[in-house]
Amino acid sequence: MTAPPDSNHSALRLQSFGANYRALVIGSSGALGQAFCAQLRSDTGCAQVTELSRHTLPALDLTDPPSIAAAAQALADQGPYQLILLATGILHAPCIAPEKSLAAIEADALQRVFQINSLGPALVLRHFLPLLDASGAMAVLSAKVGSIEDNRLGGWYAYRASKAALNMLLKTAAIEHARQRPKARLLSLHPGTVVSKLSEPFRGAANARPAAQAAAELLRVIDQSSAQDSGGFFSYQGERLPW
Repeated sequence: MTAPPDSNHSALRLQSFGANYRALVIGSSGALGQAFCAQLRSDTGCAQVTELSRHTLPALDLTDPPSIAAAAQALADQGPYQLILLATGILHAPCIAPEKSLAAIEADALQRVFQINSLGPALVLRHFLPLLDASGAMAVLSAKVGSIEDNRLGGWYAYRASKAALNMLLKTAAIEHARQRPKARLLSLHPGTVVSKLSEPFRGAANARPAAQAAAELLRVIDQSSAQDSGGFFSYQGERLPW
């Protein structure tokens, strides 16, 4: 996959979904989710953007499995979608912080991070892949720190492990999905550091990219992907990342 063009110098116009494509953004209330929706609505080829979050009707909450199934059922008549984006994730929250050592691991925090970053997304794959067009694309937001091979600093146990689990879930689903839908694309994407509540407390936030820029870059990576890339793990620059 080639790197996407500079998003600051070209208007968004996705080519791989055909005319009047329909998109679904799950996690539309977050910084990247909102940016995805705005970018897609600016694309003259996009006929419809459907938003899902804890605050929409129907509501989808990754910590509430029945809500995931119910949301998919409620939207079934609107499908198929040519593009589905899962723009969710948790790194920190009240009483949850990235662990600097094994001694900092707490069961409750570990379970919550896995629920939002891995278990909930697994159910999203289960219930929403049937709504994906046979030649469409579904992408989930992962993180480069979820790469086992790339881990050289340690720490951040729950976040790293939950994103590694997400990558495995996506890869496994892509293999199964390809047996019936060989033209579909399932992608795991690293957005980089983005201006958001997720990145705000950490080093590197000063160099974070605006959400609008990150969303445009990720959409171009998806657009330039092919069925042969399905199940792959890519950066916002189109680089294939190690597992």
